Amino acid sequence: MTFHLFVPIVSPLIGAALAVLLHRQWVVVRALTLISVLINLGYGLWLMSVVPQSGPLVAQASGWLAPFGISLVADGMSALMVMLAALLMLTTVVYSFYSVDREREAHFYYPLLLLLLLGVSGAFLTGDLFNLYVWFEVLLVASFGLITLGGSREQLEGGLKYVVLNLLGSTAFLFGCGLMYGFAGTLNMAHIAERMATLADPGLQTVLAGVFLFAFGSKAAIVPLFFWLPSSYHTPPVAVTAIFSGLMTKVGVYSLYRVFGLLLQNELAIYAPWITLIAGLTMVIGVLGAVAQMNVRRILSFHIISQIGYSVMGLGLASAAGLAAGLVFTAHVMIVKMALFFIGGAAEQINGTGDLKKMGGLARREPLLALFWFLGILSLAGIPPLSGFIGKLILLQVGVSQQAYLITAVAAGTSILTFFSMLKIWNEVFWKKSYEDVNRLPRVRFGLLAPGAALVILSVALGLVAGPLVEYNTIASQQLFDRAAYITAVCGADGCEAVYRAAVK
Repeated sequence: MTFHLFVPIVSPLIGAALAVLLHRQWVVVRALTLISVLINLGYGLWLMSVVPQSGPLVAQASGWLAPFGISLVADGMSALMVMLAALLMLTTVVYSFYSVDREREAHFYYPLLLLLLLGVSGAFLTGDLFNLYVWFEVLLVASFGLITLGGSREQLEGGLKYVVLNLLGSTAFLFGCGLMYGFAGTLNMAHIAERMATLADPGLQTVLAGVFLFAFGSKAAIVPLFFWLPSSYHTPPVAVTAIFSGLMTKVGVYSLYRVFGLLLQNELAIYAPWITLIAGLTMVIGVLGAVAQMNVRRILSFHIISQIGYSVMGLGLASAAGLAAGLVFTAHVMIVKMALFFIGGAAEQINGTGDLKKMGGLARREPLLALFWFLGILSLAGIPPLSGFIGKLILLQVGVSQQAYLITAVAAGTSILTFFSMLKIWNEVFWKKSYEDVNRLPRVRFGLLAPGAALVILSVALGLVAGPLVEYNTIASQQLFDRAAYITAVCGADGCEAVYRAAVK
């Protein structure tokens, strides 16, 4: 029994509890936060080295047999997401050391970050549909605390929109859990996957798929369920906006992949045309929204929506190859989008504003900041040899091979619009001459530059040495579609139904 799978949950939970108890000792709190995140990062890297060869690893809470107990399952996709969550949280914590004021730190900022990591890690590892809902609620509580911490009118207004619209998605998810239990008689994912192969009610299964598409689509901010994101993401500190951009919508994408790839494979084929339509609209509307904005963080927030369209495109291609391409792209965009928020936030702090019309002259003043920003937008737009090129190229190749020409053309066209819309920030913030004396502006601190620079360098490395990433995600997507291996890992060779029938006799 692999009880070590509880490490990514226990580590941030203990760290958050100790940080609350010692919240007045800010040096200790920072150290506890770093240690907890580093434990999760190290464990995530170890998981990624193990699961491609061993197959899914499983732990049962309190020794209860599946499908009766709470299962934790780590396959290739969940191991990758656990590692990325910890990596991005590490950069967020370092950035926070230099950007978050002491008042927010005193009001449990770092415990809330750890609770966010707890919720994300639990969502990626759970093997139970209802517990996925529970982890979503942990995420919602932690993220609402972070988005409103500071109590400004703008934050409270953004937080209200954020929580109300996310609660709508959570309610739909809970409704879907109830429907699934009524239909399959279980909420253990392995047991559901086993029973779905024998239960025949196409109408109800199609409704279930629609409910989950709505619920997780609202979390992922797909069209038309994205309105909460640009209304709220620009209000908290930059570090909070950055970690939200890297993680929050990606939990929704992960859940779509998990539920449709494992539980609703037949319905995925039925919904595929609609999913690709939604993906295309999400790409286009997101990038057009970015073009219309004149604030750094609002532009980047709309680009989160646009890039989610590419991840959803991978699902809409309804194949292991499509999901592998979607996973490669999702890993890339998590890294690059956070890098751009960090760098844009540093530029915003230097200028004292995020309004493009009031910024300028930073290319000469801060050449390193300008360099990493330019590399970041090249990667986001999919320019070779950066990681964005690899992610988009594979998606386009799979789209062409499956004769999905329309969504492939939309994806290619959106990449061009993405580049030009991001050049607007380059021209306004870095290239144009400032109306003020830039020598009076403060210099960017190393702690504000380093996290974004490190992520951009990682993006360059992933683009230059893309083979291992593509190979890993190919294995991860194959594991996701392999129901038999998942069921055997969770319930044993006889399957969940045999365990269930033996227990109820």
